[in-house]
Amino acid sequence: MAVSFAVRGEYIQLDQLLKAAGLVGTGGQAHAAVEAGEVRVDGKVESRKRAKLRPGARVSFGGEEVVLVAEA
Repeated sequence: MAVSFAVRGEYIQLDQLLKAAGLVGTGGQAHAAVEAGEVRVDGKVESRKRAKLRPGARVSFGGEEVVLVAEA
């Protein structure tokens, strides 16, 4: 089941999202997960730690899925 995450502003960086959504505890863990190829964005492995993600993107990591939505 996917969890919704509201994006403040135009975008959020991938490493910041992983921390803010509680998928990792630290920025270092976020970077390590991305470098290891464990994070997927819209079904594709994402290798850019600071990829700019916008509402509508789907991020998968560690069996969890986060769907980005625009902040109301």
